[in-house]
Amino acid sequence: MGNLNVNQRVQKHRDGLRVAGLRPVQIWVPDTRRPGFVEECHRQTLLAAKADSADQAMQQFMDESLADVDGWE
Repeated sequence: MGNLNVNQRVQKHRDGLRVAGLRPVQIWVPDTRRPGFVEECHRQTLLAAKADSADQAMQQFMDESLADVDGWE
């Protein structure tokens, strides 16, 4: 393996993973370093909280769920 260049080693590793039944998956996630990210999270949180508070069925479900956590570790 010492004489393989980096690209060849990476390809060999990927080929081994494929042989093992795996496949690569690329996932794009929000950039938390982007200007305005925190503010946008806050804005969306307020919208979700407002929607949740207006949904009586959801509030009842949450209340019933919280009442059923006794004994959880």
